[in-house]
Amino acid sequence: MPLSRRQKIALASTAVLIAVPVTASIILMNMDWNRAKPWLNARASEALGRPFAIEGDLALTWQQPTAGGQQGWRDYLPWPHLQAKDVRLGNPSAMAGTDDEAQLASVSQLAFSLNPLALLDKKIIIPQLRFDTPQVRLLRNKDGKNNWTFDKQDQPSPWQLELQSVVFSKGTVTLDDGVTKTAMRADVDTIAGDARYGIAWTLSGKYHGETVKGGGKAGGVLSLQQQGTPFPIQADMRAGGNNMAIEGTLTRPANLAALDVRLKLSGPSMARLYPLTGVLLPETPHFSTEGHLTGTLAPRGGEWVYDKFSGKVGSSDISGKLAFSASTPRKRLTGEVHSRLLQFSDLGPLVGADSSASKKERGVASTQPAGRVLPVETFKTERWTSLDADVRYTADKITRDAELPISKLDTHVVLTDGVLSLTPLNFNVAGGTLTSQIKLDGSGKVIANGIAAELKASARHLHIQQLFPRLPALQASVGEINGDASLSATGNSVATLLGSSNGEVRALINRGSISKLLLEEMGLNIGSVVLAKLSGDKQVKLNCMAADFAVTKGLMRTRQFIVDTDDAVLNIDGTVNLADERLDLTLRPDSKGLRVFSLRSPLYVHGTFSKPDVSVDKGVLALRAGGALALAVVAPVAALLPLVNTGPVEDSECAALLAQARVKPVAPKPGKAVRKVR
Repeated sequence: MPLSRRQKIALASTAVLIAVPVTASIILMNMDWNRAKPWLNARASEALGRPFAIEGDLALTWQQPTAGGQQGWRDYLPWPHLQAKDVRLGNPSAMAGTDDEAQLASVSQLAFSLNPLALLDKKIIIPQLRFDTPQVRLLRNKDGKNNWTFDKQDQPSPWQLELQSVVFSKGTVTLDDGVTKTAMRADVDTIAGDARYGIAWTLSGKYHGETVKGGGKAGGVLSLQQQGTPFPIQADMRAGGNNMAIEGTLTRPANLAALDVRLKLSGPSMARLYPLTGVLLPETPHFSTEGHLTGTLAPRGGEWVYDKFSGKVGSSDISGKLAFSASTPRKRLTGEVHSRLLQFSDLGPLVGADSSASKKERGVASTQPAGRVLPVETFKTERWTSLDADVRYTADKITRDAELPISKLDTHVVLTDGVLSLTPLNFNVAGGTLTSQIKLDGSGKVIANGIAAELKASARHLHIQQLFPRLPALQASVGEINGDASLSATGNSVATLLGSSNGEVRALINRGSISKLLLEEMGLNIGSVVLAKLSGDKQVKLNCMAADFAVTKGLMRTRQFIVDTDDAVLNIDGTVNLADERLDLTLRPDSKGLRVFSLRSPLYVHGTFSKPDVSVDKGVLALRAGGALALAVVAPVAALLPLVNTGPVEDSECAALLAQARVKPVAPKPGKAVRKVR
């Protein structure tokens, strides 16, 4: 039966519709795709904003899209699967360099599939990109321009690239960073038979001048999607004596959207972490911590939290939570740190008062001159303006080898634009309290390359017996010390700060008693000392001990210093030079009663802090009292240096001194004139 004209037209149309895709498929499958490389190279270069070239063979096959693609009839549309050899990706035009440097990456072979329908919308969608033997070189110039940022193009491109995942194989990644002075190399290789990790890597090179070595593992498929599977990572690295180990996951690695790892850190000093992290931390003894690190890296700064960490700093335990924000204009560190037991010597590195062996371990040259007591190690104030901080630190108990009676440290550390404040810095000391407020301005606005310091301190109810637990002559002594202090100074170390300090220091002991034997030794009453040794020591009522010092440019001058008991009066006059660390004190003992034999000559305390010398006019017998005298005068003055006193006794024999001591001390502002000392 002959076909009608309409049927012939319909049949012809159907044949054409079938023949066109079949013919196109046959042509596409058999054509030489190397002819399409110029077009593909141009489109990819336009989308990436940098040179892209397939210099080797280009082959194409057709494959069904993976599960999870488009729905409906699109599932039956095969996608082109390209295999390209010798592929190269160059640097952006802003990165000038030689031919060797003008290349971000090269791959011996890569394979990927394209969504053909997305090309109609000028989108290059690659579900998975596989690399064979990739060579990647990341560059950043001293001016901050880098070759790994893709979102800054000279002209916006109508084409968009969406890379959803990457599969790695054996290759090399290098980083040359002119900003951080970094030159590192990572060698990557595949792992077979590991359910969690697909690649292993090793790392070596320099970072901020520090030698870095390490290695680790990572997942085999790097998901770059908005909602991707967490990417497993594990690393163990060593740099500048520091060790770091992490294990956890990374979500959306292209943006470091969510890092969730277990972090272990250890090193000779927390301050040595600064070149690696950019976070300003204090000088400490050797430390080790372990905790939970989570973080994000936003376009203008990241947020990082080190939570539920615990560890050791020297012999002290620490735990707590710290949060770090890479905000502007300065980074910010906040948190709370706690110690159940703090070894007092572990605080030494904070002010450079640790031993030479400790300094060597934490990587600091020992600059302490022989015979000097006050630490001369300088503070690195040039780093103070890189970070703001708000951290609370508490310690339940403080110990040291000599049983220093200090407990329950509580301080609030605030660093703002180079100004460090400890408000408060409180201790429980010898059954009493020592409260203080310290301000250290290291911003450079007051003094270049140094610190303008202010100190206000008060001591209340310090028990003499507990304050000197190792002194046999004071084991039976009772009484309390009260005091206040106000000092200001400029310098760049503890030694220079104290050596330039101005202000007032006062102290008072009342309602107590003191060892009679100690007083006899101080008065050089030789016969009474012998009798006391034979019959036993007794307690003498201490009417008052009042000390009043004026401090001018590091020179402490006695305005009044008297020890008054029922048996004797001891008047002390002279200076303590904090700049030169020298003593120049004269002690005039005056016995109130009859003594078997008494040497009434004044006593002289001269020499340095490290080697004080006690003598009389001819140096006879005075050395026998030297130990007690140095203990009774030099040690209390050193212990009470930041104190000024107020006392409650109104009817004692030194009521006038007590009334005078109630006047609060005043320290001039750094750089201001200091009143004359009478």
